[in-house]
Amino acid sequence: MITIAVANQKGGVGKTTTAINIATAMAASGWRTLLLDLDPQGNASTGLGLSAADRDTSSYDLLIEGLPISRCAHPTTQDLSGAEVELVTVPDRAERLRQALRRNGEANRHDICFIDCPPSLGLLTLNSLTAADTLLVPLQCEFFALEGLSQLLQTVERVQQQFNPELGIVGIALTMFDRRNRLTDQVADDVRECLGPLVFSTVIPRNVRLSEAPSHGLPALVYDHQCTGSMAYIALARELIGRLPKERIAA
Repeated sequence: MITIAVANQKGGVGKTTTAINIATAMAASGWRTLLLDLDPQGNASTGLGLSAADRDTSSYDLLIEGLPISRCAHPTTQDLSGAEVELVTVPDRAERLRQALRRNGEANRHDICFIDCPPSLGLLTLNSLTAADTLLVPLQCEFFALEGLSQLLQTVERVQQQFNPELGIVGIALTMFDRRNRLTDQVADDVRECLGPLVFSTVIPRNVRLSEAPSHGLPALVYDHQCTGSMAYIALARELIGRLPKERIAA
């Protein structure tokens, strides 16, 4: 199983929207796909139509109680922010998620796993980066985009040094792209100049249908698969597949 953390400590960059729709696109392409909602806000769960009443077990139980992933398929409102606090006193606290993904052959049940991380660099994100093979970074096309990214890259370096030397970055996805705004083009150009081929060619546009879909409990690709946002995520999924290790895909 290939494990990809979808992370950016800055909020409002389209992280959860990206996690939901890239996972949906991969599943639609025939990949056995797991999406882990590790954000205490639980927006990925809500965006996939899992109401609070439907959530009896959660990522909390996975990390703290040691339940198998198969028992935690429907995250609950049990407080993941509480999990962040409790992890401080747990042995191997940075590796709880990696251990859970490897427990009882869980990694063989899926081809790919996306982890929707909190908009912070706390213990939950640290667990995600320690468990992940690689990182996908949604980056909003705004003036301060690169400022927050530098802090995330420093965290990645620390994780590589202390917990997960194999952690890489599969790519940076430019989100909320508005061609009517010259600043958007300028930011995109600056990011590409700074980070080069690490930036995906596909950009995710500002799109009303992308914003509407979560209120219906659906990925945009299901809500309206022909809207520009859905088509962009399908293209991003194709580009992502082209960047994944061929030997892992074949396996």
